[in-house]
Amino acid sequence: MASPMTKKVLLMGRSGSGKTSMRSIIFADYMARDTMRLSPTIDVEYSHVRFLGNLHLHLWDCGGQDDFYRNYLEHMRDHIFRSVELLIYVFDIESEEQGSDFSQFADVIEAVEQHSPDARVYVLVHKMDLVKEDVRKAVFSEKEASILSQASDHLRIQCFRTSIWDETLYRAWSHIVYSLVPNTALLESHLNEYCTICGADEVVLFESTTFLVIAHATCIPHSDTHRFEKISNIIKQFKLSCRKVQAHFEGMLVQHHQLIALFENLTRSTAIMFISSDPDLMHTALISSNVAQFRAQLKICGLIG
Repeated sequence: MASPMTKKVLLMGRSGSGKTSMRSIIFADYMARDTMRLSPTIDVEYSHVRFLGNLHLHLWDCGGQDDFYRNYLEHMRDHIFRSVELLIYVFDIESEEQGSDFSQFADVIEAVEQHSPDARVYVLVHKMDLVKEDVRKAVFSEKEASILSQASDHLRIQCFRTSIWDETLYRAWSHIVYSLVPNTALLESHLNEYCTICGADEVVLFESTTFLVIAHATCIPHSDTHRFEKISNIIKQFKLSCRKVQAHFEGMLVQHHQLIALFENLTRSTAIMFISSDPDLMHTALISSNVAQFRAQLKICGLIG
């Protein structure tokens, strides 16, 4: 058995920006409305998340009060910012202290660059649901430009707009986790081959606890570029609803005369969704048989646990 890979992930941002809410939704199965009762993070909250069996995320959720950040930067600098694989920094788009927000971000970026120069940085411009839809894109673009202007050429920074009330949160976190998963190119190669051989429209691979998208293969293009994240959100909500009535969620089948979509567990840590519009493939037993063969193939290759 391969030894576990541990990745240190910092989750930072000013108090009230929504860091703990998004962490609770993704990793602790909270519904968005339930995050209202969460208390502010005090100092640093550590959580150890097992992902895909072999990948362990050591997540440091850092409290955002000014006194805490002063302590992080002046007295705990080496401890906090050393050996960081990835920094996730959260901005509240509605913050009334933009100057202080950017000043703190610049200090954090400087510390990361000093102690973990190879770290990747993801910036989440959060609570975008509070911005009017007709100006949302422009507001985000302006914020993104300001954020990127704070960074050096060395650090890799990518920005996402997010909200706990729609699929954008899953889109951002799927991208983040994807960057941490090893052998993604090989995994997607197998998935593309499977999609082609089986005649599927699309095949999507999810992590089975968070329902974040790990990989996908598309043989027939679709116009909705956010469909996978919407599926993640829908299935996660359905799973939580099952739990409330003490039912165990094992899979989902959606079928009509033009389409079949089958969602089922693939391995201990992954689930797969098979989508087809081919009338000859609209048989659950046939799809399940194909999934079983794909499961055996991945087991032989040792790609996922």
